[in-house]
Amino acid sequence: MRLIRFTTAAAPDRPVTGADCGDGFALPLAGGALGPFEPIGEPLPIGRLLAPIEPAVIMGIGLNYRAHAAEQGKEPPERPMMFMKNPAAVCGPLDDIRVPRVCQDREQVDFECELGVVIGRSCRDVPVERALGHVLGCTAANDVSARWWQKHGGGGQFCRGKSFDTFCPIGPCIVTPDELGDAGDLRLMTRVNGETMQESSTSDLIFSIAELIAYLSEGTTLRPGTLILTGTPGGVGFARTPPVWLHDGDVVEVEVEKIGVLRNRVVYER
Repeated sequence: MRLIRFTTAAAPDRPVTGADCGDGFALPLAGGALGPFEPIGEPLPIGRLLAPIEPAVIMGIGLNYRAHAAEQGKEPPERPMMFMKNPAAVCGPLDDIRVPRVCQDREQVDFECELGVVIGRSCRDVPVERALGHVLGCTAANDVSARWWQKHGGGGQFCRGKSFDTFCPIGPCIVTPDELGDAGDLRLMTRVNGETMQESSTSDLIFSIAELIAYLSEGTTLRPGTLILTGTPGGVGFARTPPVWLHDGDVVEVEVEKIGVLRNRVVYER
């Protein structure tokens, strides 16, 4: 199933959770973005597409692709590198990435295509072999990052530079495991103004989805609605020669195989 959140032209202020029919319509579902999913009524025309979930918490993973570690001259980490991202940073698959004034005084705004994993059933101390049973589904994500704030303005912590409003586009849907199949070999890429910047596969992940869930749940409850950003592959802007930064008017596309495309315009706030 491909779960989406959307509004209709008839009710532009009322979000609806539905199963995407693939023809511009979606079957509305009871239970909200986390279920239980029971069809209600007839398919509705999709107006505006929203982020498929409003996550309870966002856990990010750094240096989780071999090529991304290599482009920074670093060895693969011995255990996952975790950071947090403000859930209020989430925006929809077609929304603008609004760069605040505090990020405009130097070139620093970067892109990071990622596979996002949504927890559907609460878990704590879950072993690797049972971890995937707690997954609602997967989505595409762009972990937009203000590198100066990440490296210098956050007191040594990543979360400040990654938590500005709209710095976490997700969507266009959540694909459930029965339809997605093996998430360990999905192609993903980033394009900026049509030029490919990142292109890789989740087969290059250092820590698998199951390993990440098991690690993050050690002594810690992962509640339904938790969004795990599993890391970005090589090719990010700051590691390129010369660096590639996002500027006012740029269009960033993040694509994950079997899930879809995020297409977000970069807009400098005035």
